[in-house]
Amino acid sequence: MLYKANAKINLSLDVERKRPDGYHDVRMIMQSVNICDYLDITKNDEKRIIITCDNAEVPCNESNLVYRAASKLMEHMGQSHGITIKLTKNIPIAAGMAGGSADAAATLVGVNEVLDFNLKEYELRKIGATLGADIPFCIMGGTCISEGIGDILTPIDTAPPCFLVIAKPDINVSTKFVYDNLKLGTDAVNPNVDNMISAIANGDLQEVSNNLGNILETVTIPAYPVIEDIKSLLLQEGALGSLMSGSGPTVFGIFTDEDSAHSAKEMLNSKIRLKQSFVTTLASKGIEKVFKV
Repeated sequence: MLYKANAKINLSLDVERKRPDGYHDVRMIMQSVNICDYLDITKNDEKRIIITCDNAEVPCNESNLVYRAASKLMEHMGQSHGITIKLTKNIPIAAGMAGGSADAAATLVGVNEVLDFNLKEYELRKIGATLGADIPFCIMGGTCISEGIGDILTPIDTAPPCFLVIAKPDINVSTKFVYDNLKLGTDAVNPNVDNMISAIANGDLQEVSNNLGNILETVTIPAYPVIEDIKSLLLQEGALGSLMSGSGPTVFGIFTDEDSAHSAKEMLNSKIRLKQSFVTTLASKGIEKVFKV
């Protein structure tokens, strides 16, 4: 079976405190987008997990979240099976778009179905939370308030339709570096997550754009000024708002029409060295099954 694993962006991201266990309590608005990886999942007769990928940057061994997700699910069921997963990468790597988490989420959903484990979605989310904080959202998808370490999810109204320019500069950012250097309680302005929730409920794209906010920008932008350059250029090209997603370095800009979005993307590529860039839309699901011809 073939599955689409959709990426995510953060429309609002606040960090409330550092916990004694080293994790951080967050409050954020997560949003699925139509940039996806594909996972082709089949049984095999070798009684082992086999991972292949079209991107050489992705390890195809036990360190891959896809492998760990399949292994964890079988361990949970007390069973061992042969499974082959062919991964096709489109989501930027180390980019703040939860690419690895989305792939792990699709693995949990897909292996559960292919091997007839019949676990419910909430059970898969619980297993996913032991592997990564973004995995439960990637299973649920759509538009959600995310709290705790990212595992407490509340679905909300779908964000108003729009076109997104998504740009990843030719750098990678360590999430650990960003959180280790985050200074809470400073003069930094925390995003107002409640205002974003209201803007989404009102279906007001301008209000959504006005309330974009990400506290992690206070760390990532000083370390990588190109992120601010991308934001500024997108706004100059007519974006209603622009923000870094997650811990970065990917930046998105919100546009009302597709032509303006494509023009902005072309302009960005002419002025800044980008690793990847896209024009896309919001998605209502995290994982989708694709019926192969």
